[in-house]
Amino acid sequence: MGWTDERVELLKKLWAEGLSASQIAGRLGGVTRNAVIGKVHRLGLSGRATSSRSSSPRPRRTHVPRANRAPSLMFGTRGNTALKPSYEEELELSPAPLRELVIPLNERASILTLKESMCKWPIGDPGEPEFHFCGRKSCASLPYCEHHARMAYQPVQMRRREKRFATG
Repeated sequence: MGWTDERVELLKKLWAEGLSASQIAGRLGGVTRNAVIGKVHRLGLSGRATSSRSSSPRPRRTHVPRANRAPSLMFGTRGNTALKPSYEEELELSPAPLRELVIPLNERASILTLKESMCKWPIGDPGEPEFHFCGRKSCASLPYCEHHARMAYQPVQMRRREKRFATG
């Protein structure tokens, strides 16, 4: 269906009232949302009436602290939760700074000797010959030993506190 003078006038009126392109297309019939948008641009219609939704400020969400979380919910996951690891045991995450472990030579692992049940925490510069992985026994379904898991999986509050003290 073409753009007659009557339909163009109705388009201008509905656009000025603040209706969306989809709503206008529905009222006009026979045109798509994209056709309405194209016609609006060709006509140079820019000014719109503000909708009642945008005039009132949105209420702010209040922070509700989460206490006594289950171990599986301790580490947040974004995106596909089907890939979220399940944590069978809760690690004791201490807020005290952790010092690096000294790994004996016989426990160190290279990329060639690394196995599924070994800690995969990298130690050193990968470009140096002394580079190795921790190699100690890893915890449950985590890729790290208990010591390195504490370093890798810090609660959000602890990370924010450390960042605040580092910048302040």
